[in-house]
Amino acid sequence: MRDDLQGLEISHNELQNLTNLPVNEELLIITNILMKFGKVYIEKMKGSEGATVIFIGFSTFVFSYILLDLILKVFVEWITIPSWLFLIILGIWVGGLTQTILYTIWKSRNKFLQMNMNNSLQILLNDVNRYNTVIRAIDINDQIEEAGNPEVVINERESVIEALRLTKADLVRALKTERILRENKHFILSNTELFVNNLATLTAMQVHEQATEHGRLLNEALQIALDVQDEMKKLQSQR
Repeated sequence: MRDDLQGLEISHNELQNLTNLPVNEELLIITNILMKFGKVYIEKMKGSEGATVIFIGFSTFVFSYILLDLILKVFVEWITIPSWLFLIILGIWVGGLTQTILYTIWKSRNKFLQMNMNNSLQILLNDVNRYNTVIRAIDINDQIEEAGNPEVVINERESVIEALRLTKADLVRALKTERILRENKHFILSNTELFVNNLATLTAMQVHEQATEHGRLLNEALQIALDVQDEMKKLQSQR
C-alpha cells in the first residue's frame, strides 16, 4: 500500500473503539488457528534456519510427551490406556471445550451488538464498509499499475486522497456522535430541553454546507440526532 493510503482505512479495531461495540467480530475457529500456525512453521522450515526450527519443534514435542507420560504413571495410575492415546483424547477434549467457550463468548458479544444496533449505526457501518472498499480498490489499482500497466493510473490522485481524508474524518465524527447519543440516551430522554439548541445549531450548519461533500456527511450526523429525537418521542409515547 502506498504511503498516501497508509492510515486511511478504518480498521476493525478502530471501528470497535469508535462504537464501543464488538462490530464485525468473527468467531475464532481453533482448527483455523492451528492451520495458520502450521503454515508459519512450514515456511520457517523452508528458510535458512529450517534445521533449528525442526529441532526445536521435535524437542518440544518429545519433552511434552515424556512429561505427560511421567505424570500419568506417578499421579494417575488408574489410567490404563497408552499415554499417546490419552494425549490425543485430551487434546480433542481440550480443543472441544475451548471452542465451546469461544463460541459462547462470541454469541454473547454478538447478542450485545444486536441489542445496541439502531438504524443510524447500521447506516454508518455500511458507509464505513463502502469507504474501506474504495481504499482497497485504489490499492489494487496501484498494484496493477506497478505491475506495468500505466494506463490505469488515477488522475488527480491528490484530490482523491484529500477527499478520502475528509470522508474518514466525517465518518469518525459521525460514529463518535452516534456513540455519545446511544450511550446517553436515557439522560437525553429526561433532559430533552437541554438539546434543542444543539439540534438547531446542527441544522444551521447543515444548511450552510449542504452543497458540499463535507456538508453531505455532516448531514449524516444531523440525521443521527433526528433519529434519536424520533426514538425519544416514541419512547415517551409508550410511558
